[in-house]
Amino acid sequence: MRFIAVLFSVLLLTASLSQAVGPANVTSKQAQALLAKNAKMVLLDVRTPDEYRQAHLKGAQLIPLGELNRRVQEIPRDRPVLVYCAVGARSSTAASFLSSRGYREVYNMTDGIVGWYNNHLPLQLGR
Repeated sequence: MRFIAVLFSVLLLTASLSQAVGPANVTSKQAQALLAKNAKMVLLDVRTPDEYRQAHLKGAQLIPLGELNRRVQEIPRDRPVLVYCAVGARSSTAASFLSSRGYREVYNMTDGIVGWYNNHLPLQLGR
């Protein structure tokens, strides 16, 4: 009987872990399509303020990676979130953090704003 209880517990744990979903990785071209399809998507820039001032995606909300932990409540939980940085490293960290905090639909733009620029997609320059 104890064996059955342990086996059931293991199966239950395995099933719950398989339900845990992390962020989805997308390229800048895929990100553009996601943004075109969903106007309610939150666009989160996790670069520095100086980087943001140089160029950013139109409509992006700036929360530098170092401030994300204390400012996470500024990001709506009921909307999908697309995270980007320069080349995808900081955004990967941020996207994983958001997923671990219960955000259900999180996308990491793996090639960052550099990929966006290299694909000749529109940028907002300056503030």
